[in-house]
Amino acid sequence: VQFNACCKWATKSNLLDDNPFAGMANEIKKTVRDTSREAFSLDEMKSIIEAFATDRYSPKYAPVPHSYYTAYVRFLLATGCRPEEAVALKWQHIAPDCTRIYFNEAVPSDTKIRGNTKTQKARHFPCNQSLQNLLKEIKPEEHTPEQLVLPAPRGKVIDYHNFLNRIWSPVVEALASEGEVERYLPQYNIRHTFITLALEHGMDAKDVARLVGNSPEIIYRHYAGNKRELFVPEF
Repeated sequence: VQFNACCKWATKSNLLDDNPFAGMANEIKKTVRDTSREAFSLDEMKSIIEAFATDRYSPKYAPVPHSYYTAYVRFLLATGCRPEEAVALKWQHIAPDCTRIYFNEAVPSDTKIRGNTKTQKARHFPCNQSLQNLLKEIKPEEHTPEQLVLPAPRGKVIDYHNFLNRIWSPVVEALASEGEVERYLPQYNIRHTFITLALEHGMDAKDVARLVGNSPEIIYRHYAGNKRELFVPEF
C-alpha cells in the first residue's frame, strides 16, 4: 500500500511514466475467517468463567476486579440473551422465585436509551436450576422492582461495549495465548455458544429460537447446519 501511494505520487509528479503497483491490491485475495457465529466449547467457557471468578488477569490495582463481572458472564451463557437485554433487566422482570425471566427491554451501548428488544418482541425464559441458583446468589435481600439485576459497579447500566474492550478482550486473549481457548471470540459469541450447546443437547431448533428471540429460520440457517464437528452415524 505504501509503495503504491509513493508511486502514485511519483506518476502524478511526472517522475515515473507509470505505477507498477496500480491494481495490485485487487489481485491479492485476503482470507478472512468469519467468526460472527462461532461458539466456545463448554470447557472453554468454564475456563473463561474461572478466569473471571479468580481475578486471574485482573490488574493488581484495578478499581474494579474482574470477578465483579462473573455473574454477568455466567448469565449470558445461561440464557443466550443479547448483551443489551442482559444489562437492561430489572428485578421486576424476574419471577419472585427466580424460575422465569421476562425479556422485553434492551439498552444498546451506542444510544444508552432503554427500548424494546432487537426483534421488538418480548419473551419468557424458563430458568433451569443452575440459573435459578445464580439469580438467588445475586439477588439483594432488600431491593426495589426498578433495581438492575446486573448493574455496573456504581449501580448504573453496564456499558457492555466498554466491558468488551477493557475487560473481556484482555481476559479471553490471554486465555487464547495460553491455549485454554482455541481462539479469541467477542462476548456476543456467548449467545452463539448457548444456541450451539442447546442444539447439541437435543433441543428442537424451534424451541431454541423461542428461548433466544430468533426466528426458527435463523437457527436452521446459521446454527443447525453448522455444528463445530460433523460425524457419520452407524446405519
